[in-house]
Amino acid sequence: MAITPQWKDELRARITLSSLVQRSVKLTRAGREWKGCCPFHEEKTPSFYVNDQKQFYHCFGCGAHGDAISWMVDQQGLQFMDAIKELAGMAGMEVPAPDPVQAKKAEQRASLIDVTEAAQRFFVDALGGPSGGAAREYLTRRGFSAQIMAEFGFGWAPDDRQALPRALSQFGEEMLEGAGMRAHNEQGERYDRFRGRVMLPIQDARGRVIAFGGRILDKREGVAKYLNSPDTELFDKGRTLYNLHRAAPAARQSGRVVVVEGYMDVIALANAGIADAVAPLGTALTEMQLELLWRMVEVPVLCFDGDAAGQRAAMRAIARALPLLAPMRSLSIVRLPAGLDPDDLIKAQGKSAMEKLLASPATLIDTLWEFERDAQPLTTPEAKAGLKARLMAHVETIADPEVKSLYRRELSDRFSAFAYPPRPQRPLTSQRGAPFTRGRSGQVQPQGLSEGARAQLSGFRPGAQRQGLLQAVIAGFARFPQAIARHTEALSALARATPDAAPMIESLFELAEMLDSQPPTAICSEQGQPVPSADIRYAFLDEGTDPDAACEELAEAVSLLVERPALEAALAATIARFDSDPEGSFAEQTRLRAQLMAVEERLKAFGRRKAAAATGEDAA
Repeated sequence: MAITPQWKDELRARITLSSLVQRSVKLTRAGREWKGCCPFHEEKTPSFYVNDQKQFYHCFGCGAHGDAISWMVDQQGLQFMDAIKELAGMAGMEVPAPDPVQAKKAEQRASLIDVTEAAQRFFVDALGGPSGGAAREYLTRRGFSAQIMAEFGFGWAPDDRQALPRALSQFGEEMLEGAGMRAHNEQGERYDRFRGRVMLPIQDARGRVIAFGGRILDKREGVAKYLNSPDTELFDKGRTLYNLHRAAPAARQSGRVVVVEGYMDVIALANAGIADAVAPLGTALTEMQLELLWRMVEVPVLCFDGDAAGQRAAMRAIARALPLLAPMRSLSIVRLPAGLDPDDLIKAQGKSAMEKLLASPATLIDTLWEFERDAQPLTTPEAKAGLKARLMAHVETIADPEVKSLYRRELSDRFSAFAYPPRPQRPLTSQRGAPFTRGRSGQVQPQGLSEGARAQLSGFRPGAQRQGLLQAVIAGFARFPQAIARHTEALSALARATPDAAPMIESLFELAEMLDSQPPTAICSEQGQPVPSADIRYAFLDEGTDPDAACEELAEAVSLLVERPALEAALAATIARFDSDPEGSFAEQTRLRAQLMAVEERLKAFGRRKAAAATGEDAA
């Protein structure tokens, strides 16, 4: 049988991770966890934590993260099976016998790695030999240092169809072809796959050569500029990231991993001192490659060319990532200046220009919004509706319900702000249609609310629930007109929500605009101030109340009048979209109902104050 995920889960459950780690790292208790100095990077202040309940360790300094198995591999340096065997011995478990079929495949892979490692040595030797002169000149012209060329294993494949069989005669044709080094045509002729190309080894996460990439020196019609090994028992391009074995340790130090479009971009960054870069291998990022990236950091940085092709590549990556998004798992996007790849940018503007771009990437949602917004002209209602449809189609691909709900709300808000911008405010006009102007010394002094407004106040009857409060508020503003300007926006919203009250609210605005710059004596006359109904008894209407306190209570009354209908309307809209978005609707309903309950409590408190005031006056 094979080592199944269930077997590994049982193994982890039987191992106390903190005890395992404490064999080589000094840990101290920190609540439910253990902490100490990280063994993966130099530090003086502990940022390395071990959680036995969750069965993982994590360093907040360098990002190192893993379980008991990865601890044995990454920190102790064991191979995977050796780590499994040692942990199984500690846990008193038997290691499952290997599957014969899998065991045979593993043996074949080991043999094929012998082929690729030998081929790598041959290519390196050829680069230093007589036939490699043009390749050496090309690499020097590209500005790659000798150290980088040695580190990345540059080589040269001679322009010879039968070079490998002669150089690697210890391996038969079947093994050479199985490793992707040889191919054959319809006539059965066998030949070297890589000829006349600068060669780069492609390595797995353990640094073993499993495939190759080759680049021609000069453009030739009908010949691909880059050529990668085909998929083999060793190499699956959709599950491999170029430079992963070097970038993973660097990413622990930087807390970042950069994804560029090709391996030459990776090497250009490394040549400039940016070591935490990887690249896919001739294809768009796959789900498995995204999972590899997320094992290193929560938000990998994807770096694309600034042209249209780079933008399309970014959207392909985003489309792949959306179904896999989860809390604390996303992508960020860097767009290079148009026409420049990382090597060009670094040569033209220096490493600092590249680091500046990497330090401020765009978020995934920003990139998605901008791409779809700019995809076509949005000059008609139909085009705008198409934008919303495209955005919601992306949202529907997200599997995580919480992330999906938040994306729907955020993109809906952005669309609403874009499609329904605020209209310019009409200048406030009097009932005669003339614009209001603030009174100044020497101008005709106002006489307060008009007779019509006072008649409207006494005769106005809104809904029974808010009738008394609304009358009191209007009377309160007539008494404290200096407070009207502070609540202009709220009163405008109230006028929209309660059309029958709009004429009186407009009269309040007129009253505020006509105030003299001196204290408001001009509207304090009996003639100018409407008298509220006898049953309206609020503190801000009582003559003995402190003016500041009265204005504060008046402000709360306005807030209550505006908030409740707005919350009720929002709740109705949320309930209406329950079928299309049950998770988001339910969460929003819960929030809105809680706010409504809070408003109800405030209304009750107002009612109690009103009753107390009335009782006190009766007693007097």
